[in-house]
Amino acid sequence: MNMSENILKGYDIVLASASPRRKQLLQELGIRFRVQPKEVEEHFDEQLSPVQVAEFLSELKAHAFLKEELDDRTVVITADTVVTVDGIILGKPEDYAEAKSMLQQLSGRSHQVITGVTLRSATKTRTFSVTTTVFFKKLSETEIDYYITTFKPFDKAGAYGIQEWIGHAAVERIEGSYFNVMGLPSHRLYEELLAF
Repeated sequence: MNMSENILKGYDIVLASASPRRKQLLQELGIRFRVQPKEVEEHFDEQLSPVQVAEFLSELKAHAFLKEELDDRTVVITADTVVTVDGIILGKPEDYAEAKSMLQQLSGRSHQVITGVTLRSATKTRTFSVTTTVFFKKLSETEIDYYITTFKPFDKAGAYGIQEWIGHAAVERIEGSYFNVMGLPSHRLYEELLAF
């Protein structure tokens, strides 16, 4: 039995996300869990800040679970990651042209990746967020085209996954959690689960 399993023994941990990256990160924390995503319409007030959007969407996903589905031993984990540059949120690109536009905006500068996370049981809810700053080198058109064609990042906020080729080739440095950029701030999640 590893450290996380020992501390969280007896809890039914539910990861409400279809993201293979979140699943991988939770597995690497050594937590025993099951995956149960729920479909949620991701609408939010345009007046919200990027941090508020990440936290709001995370809570929205957590509240897709009815109270009857939860008990004191069940803890649902939901998360939402947003990429923001100049205060503008870059969502998941609709198509090739939008992915290219996003990567051009990120090229040669820094941006923020914010993940909002919600823990929910039958009796309580806790939401927090973590922000990481990512610095990209200047990307050539050829590099952008290669990345989009090869990796098809249409399911990723900001049109990129740091664990893919672009993370190795384009990310000069980061300030904050690398795993947060992948979609789950595992260090903070671990602390929050212990305190929950």
